[in-house]
Amino acid sequence: MTVFFSKACELGIQAVLYLSIKKQNVIVSADEISQELKVPKEFVSKILQKLTYHGITGSKKGKGGGFYLAKNPGNIRLIDIIEAIDGLDIFKSCVLGFPGCSNENPCPVHDKWGKLREEAYKMFSEETLSQLKEKTIQKILNL
Repeated sequence: MTVFFSKACELGIQAVLYLSIKKQNVIVSADEISQELKVPKEFVSKILQKLTYHGITGSKKGKGGGFYLAKNPGNIRLIDIIEAIDGLDIFKSCVLGFPGCSNENPCPVHDKWGKLREEAYKMFSEETLSQLKEKTIQKILNL
């Protein structure tokens, strides 16, 4: 687990990346995703339902049901997934949790964290699922 995002967010990113390497409009069961990512099916389903609510994934109920990308992979950025699950507070708040941390009243790591936070936000905002497809395929194959 990382310090940056919740476990749910990490899994949400992984699940959406997994869906992005499938052919467009292919419905993938939560069972398949959970087996491929080696996580509980119920956890996958709950997170993907949240992403469906936010319009990133879609779902089909019943026999042959599952999840699919609701948008073209070139139109989904990693920041969209992060915002839907964890929100964007990590990119706005003090990394040490000090209330009122600001440029005028900085915490001990304010300046360094500010630069890292900006770079991280920029990276997650620029990367689309399409741009990450080949690297995702390699990672999934090596799980």
